[in-house]
Amino acid sequence: MRVLALANQKGGVGKTTTAINLGTALAAIGEKVLIVDLDPQGNASTGLGIDRQNRKISTYDVVTGEARLHQAVTPTAVPRLWIAPSTLDLLGVELEIANSSDRTFRIRKALNELAEFEIEPGVEISYVLIDCPPSLNLLTINALAAADSVVVPLQCEFFALEGLSQLLSTVEQVKRSLNPRLTIHGIVLTMFDPRNKLATQVVADVRDHMGEKVYETVIPRNVRVSEAPSYGKPALLYDLRCAGSQAYLKLASEIIQRERRIRAA
Repeated sequence: MRVLALANQKGGVGKTTTAINLGTALAAIGEKVLIVDLDPQGNASTGLGIDRQNRKISTYDVVTGEARLHQAVTPTAVPRLWIAPSTLDLLGVELEIANSSDRTFRIRKALNELAEFEIEPGVEISYVLIDCPPSLNLLTINALAAADSVVVPLQCEFFALEGLSQLLSTVEQVKRSLNPRLTIHGIVLTMFDPRNKLATQVVADVRDHMGEKVYETVIPRNVRVSEAPSYGKPALLYDLRCAGSQAYLKLASEIIQRERRIRAA
């Protein structure tokens, strides 16, 4: 089981959209995928059609220790894709666990315990995607402490670049103090509009500074991808043929290829 945290402290960069559609694309390729929604807004859960009244057990219960992760897991309309949904209760969870000695390892513990239980008979999860909140708070630190690697969605706009160094610094701090195996899996450029000269310049700058860490696949700005969450569907179910859906399928293939190289090394 490989654990990838989707993290960027800047909001509106396509993090949740990437979690939903990357998870769906990996499942379409044949992987068994679990999305852990750690954002109190719960947009990943909504975008996969999980109504708020159906989130009886959520990641809040998991983080506070009131439930095990497998109890929170809910099937989605996508075959081979499950989600542990989020609720607004997560907004206050930092205060509740702030004085606990294991406060940064709640998600790691939950994922370790997941191996002891079957979410469905015969199902072994191969990828866990953790959708982090848009801030470097205790929930994000929990995700980084539990993850094997970080996937960084980065919007193709000038201000998106400013927060990248801060995120990379946080990842290094977590690696030194909490999780020595943590790496940057890759940076995925999102919301790319080829008609915008600045967007093209941002792509060039990020590739120049980060080199091979930047995925070859670039996610275009796409109306169909933006519409899909309002129907409670990932873009790949809403419109498989649109440019955004095709890009996420390519990204999933690229991530699997990188995983194979990591294992071979």
